[in-house]
Amino acid sequence: MGAVLGLVALLAVGVAGVYAVSAFLAPRGVVRAGPFLSGSRPREHALSRFHVRWYAVTLIFLAFDMEMIFMYPWAFVVAEVGAMAVVEMFAFLALLLVGVLYAWREGAFRWV
Repeated sequence: MGAVLGLVALLAVGVAGVYAVSAFLAPRGVVRAGPFLSGSRPREHALSRFHVRWYAVTLIFLAFDMEMIFMYPWAFVVAEVGAMAVVEMFAFLALLLVGVLYAWREGAFRWV
C-alpha cells in the first residue's frame, strides 16, 4: 500500500512540475492573449454556429470510432475465446451497420 501511495505522490509531483515548467516557459503579453490557429488569425469567432450536418458527421465518426475501440481488444482475445467471439463481433458490427444505414437513409452522407 505504501508503494502505491508513493507512486501516486511521485506522479502528482511530476504533473505539478510539468505545470510549473509550462507556466515559466509560456510566452507573455499580446502573443499569449491572442488565439492560435497554425500561426494565423481565425476567420470566424470561436462561438460561431455550425451547420447541423456537422453534428451528424460527428456522431457517425463516433460510431466508427467506438467500433475500432472495441475491435482492438477483441482482436487480442479472439483466438482464445473461439467462434463465440466471432459471432458476438458480427452482431456488434450488424448493430453499427443499422446505425449507418439509418444515417444514410436520413441523408447524413449527402454533402450538397
